Amino acid sequence: MGERFLGALPDMHSLLASLVVVQLIALMMPGPDFFFVTRTAVSQSRGKAILGVLGITVGCGVWAGLSMVGLHILFETAGWLRGIVTGLGGAYLLWMGANLLLSVWKSRRAAAHLTAAAETAEPELQTEGDMRHPFLFGLFTNLSNAKAIIYFGSVFTTFAAADLGLAGKLAVLGIVLLETFLWFGFVALVFGLPQMRRGYQRMSRVIDAAAGVIFAGFGAALLVEAVRLGI
Repeated sequence: MGERFLGALPDMHSLLASLVVVQLIALMMPGPDFFFVTRTAVSQSRGKAILGVLGITVGCGVWAGLSMVGLHILFETAGWLRGIVTGLGGAYLLWMGANLLLSVWKSRRAAAHLTAAAETAEPELQTEGDMRHPFLFGLFTNLSNAKAIIYFGSVFTTFAAADLGLAGKLAVLGIVLLETFLWFGFVALVFGLPQMRRGYQRMSRVIDAAAGVIFAGFGAALLVEAVRLGI
């Protein structure tokens, strides 16, 4: 038994090394999580962005855990469930996008009546109420992320279904959590630099409008997909 275990170690190491690469590529592809972290970092603070990153990391942990207990099988046998999850995610992202666009519209109306001093404080007023719970925003953004659903429901199952034993599966989960936190933590630190924040202060409406369109676009695409799946 000992020889069999030692002989399996190289295979396990190769699988985990492959996971590190595949997971990083998946994380680096821009999606709702990336836009959420970057906007939070430039419009709020690095601290709030890191709290959002923790929420995203927990969300990835939830998806990874579900994948390990047969998420893809559940989706295959109950297609309607995937439709419901996709629809809920689409509704949430659409709601986030609509809120951002609404805040831009309100700020444009207010700017016409504000003094120059009030306009200087406008970015703070504009974002004061939309990120009181960055951890929860990060968590729900990830749980509603179509990219996460597709990745953990298909590509990731190669690693989740591997016969690695408890220690191997814990290693897989650890890689997902650590790599997610490190990548998005890096993104938060970069976009939280003073230069980035000053750029946001100058172009806050444009950036928020673009973010709103992006989130609403992701949400609308998910709702269309949910209808296709027969929600």
